[in-house]
Amino acid sequence: MEPKHQKNRTTISEFLLLGLTEKPEHQTLLFGLFLSVYLVTIFGNLLIVLAIITDVHLHTPMYFFLSNLSLVDTFFSSTTVPKMLVNLWTQNQAISFVGCLAQMYTFHLFGTMDSFLLAAMAIDRFVAVVYPLRYSVIMSPCVCGLLLGGPWLITNLQSLVHTCLMAQLTFCAGSKIPHFFCDLMPLLKLSCSDTHTNELVIFAFGIIMGISPFLCILLSYTCIFWAVFKIPSAQGKWKAFSTCGSHLTVVSLFYGAIFAVYLQPTSPASSQKDKAAALMCGVVIPMLNPFIYSLRNKDMKTALKKLVSKAVSSQS
Repeated sequence: MEPKHQKNRTTISEFLLLGLTEKPEHQTLLFGLFLSVYLVTIFGNLLIVLAIITDVHLHTPMYFFLSNLSLVDTFFSSTTVPKMLVNLWTQNQAISFVGCLAQMYTFHLFGTMDSFLLAAMAIDRFVAVVYPLRYSVIMSPCVCGLLLGGPWLITNLQSLVHTCLMAQLTFCAGSKIPHFFCDLMPLLKLSCSDTHTNELVIFAFGIIMGISPFLCILLSYTCIFWAVFKIPSAQGKWKAFSTCGSHLTVVSLFYGAIFAVYLQPTSPASSQKDKAAALMCGVVIPMLNPFIYSLRNKDMKTALKKLVSKAVSSQS
């Protein structure tokens, strides 16, 4: 008898992304919704980057990481939304095999980089609250470069390994992916090859790349809470903790969406919850970040006002 992974082998040149819904009456509504979300995401995040670059008062480690987070969020959203918009507009669900691998690579690259940047920002807030007098010495340009460059190397390595292993698989005749982008697990389910190596690598990277940033954030905020608790005055506690509010909000949204999926038992509705989590992390949160960091931060508000006033005065 022929082994299961030897049956129905075929060379697939493209896949079909089934998207969020197959109901035609919802396509126009979804196109308008995601186009609006994407434009707000791009405009908001690039505005944050421009404000930080043009305002010398924001050339500090905290805003250095924030500007990089905004850039990563811009690329993260651009990994999935433009292709989804094209599919909705043309009613063509096809994506090439190479395009699918490229989308998988960039999604995991920028998604994982997001979590490492949140960890770097937690370290920055820890140093600012616990060691305020030594902040500029500890958070030197060299340290900031390592906190940014190290994760970039690691996340690229992770995405490269996943992509190379996926490229070596053979896929069955079925090419329908029940998702709005090419992700690891839906692709593995279509493979006729032995996927044990892929699954083992996914598990290993998931443990290392998923848990380490979260533990770093958890440890940083445990130390921050302990340091703030020891401050005698209520005003001093509020002043020390207020600098962490925006970051805590983003962390709660990001990991809340992830835990909502992975801390639940497997069920027939799991695929829909996977889509919801991916939408939250890759589409909604990148759109919300500029609002969270600008509306709760006086320095960012001032920098944005200066940027807008310069743009208005240059046109008048």
